[in-house]
Amino acid sequence: QVQLVESGGGLVQPGGSLRLSCAASGTIFRIIAMGWYRQAPGKQRELVATLNSGHSTNYADSVKGRFTISRDNAKNMVFLQMNSLNPEDAAVYYCNARAYSDPLNWNDYWGQGTQVTVSS
Repeated sequence: QVQLVESGGGLVQPGGSLRLSCAASGTIFRIIAMGWYRQAPGKQRELVATLNSGHSTNYADSVKGRFTISRDNAKNMVFLQMNSLNPEDAAVYYCNARAYSDPLNWNDYWGQGTQVTVSS
């Protein structure tokens, strides 16, 4: 099994910045991709950004140019630098990892979520 632990959420004013971190641990054979999703109250969980092992990134249109995803492969960590935050970015942010726990079997794993609040 793979465990994901997020950190870095909090309260920020509109226009401000936050950096989220996520560390993967446990039985990890190979990580295929890591990313961030978010869920606001009353809304479905949505993709924010993903980064695969080939360094390809995918961003939601609403965050392009403001958010940057990066990874530290040696430490099995993924980061999300969020700039120019606005109230629409407020949500619980979840870390996701698609990973092999052995040579044959892969699964999607989720962190417990970290709250991001954008308010003056």
